[in-house]
This record gives sequence, C-alpha cells and structure tokens, in this order.
Amino acid sequence: MSHIDIQRSRDEATDQPSSGGCGCGGHDEALPELDVQTIPHAIRHAAIFGAIESLRPGAAMVISATHNPVPLLGQLAQRHGDAFHTRYLEEGPERWRIIIRNAR
Repeated sequence: MSHIDIQRSRDEATDQPSSGGCGCGGHDEALPELDVQTIPHAIRHAAIFGAIESLRPGAAMVISATHNPVPLLGQLAQRHGDAFHTRYLEEGPERWRIIIRNAR
C-alpha cells in the first residue's frame, strides 16, 4: 500500500509540491472510456457530466452508448458552449463512441 498524507486543511494540502497526478497510482495513458449503458438511467446524465466536467484542460475521454447521444451532446453545448470538442469515433448501428475533449 502506498503512503497517504492527511492534511488539516485544503490550503495545506494544495500547498504541497505536486508530482502532476492525484497520487492514486491508477493512471494510464489510454483515454478513459465510459460505457454509459452501465450507469442507472435515473442518474446517467448527471454521472456523465460529472466525468466530463472533471477533465482537466486538454484532457479527453470517450463515451460509448447503444444509441446516438444527440440530447446529451446538445446539453453539453448548452451548458459549456465550445469549451468541449466532440468527435464521433463510431456511428452505430450497434454502438456510438464519441471522444470529448476539454478545449480550455
């Protein structure tokens, strides 16, 4: 198990020298892919937006769905304008895969 530092405050924690990562040790170089069908429908869009909005500037992820997620992409544009770029990697008929990149 790796060493974990517990800080007394957020300011103290963020004043620490950074290695560029979060320290979880679980990073890989491949783009993360989120199969949205695995998320319960009642919380699906909220969970997807949580993942998208957590992307650091320049980072990207892939979402995968069994239908064309046009409503989700419309909501993304409505909420964030052109802050996120999207591009289809696969366009059905069984699977749609879209790369979403934080353009900020």
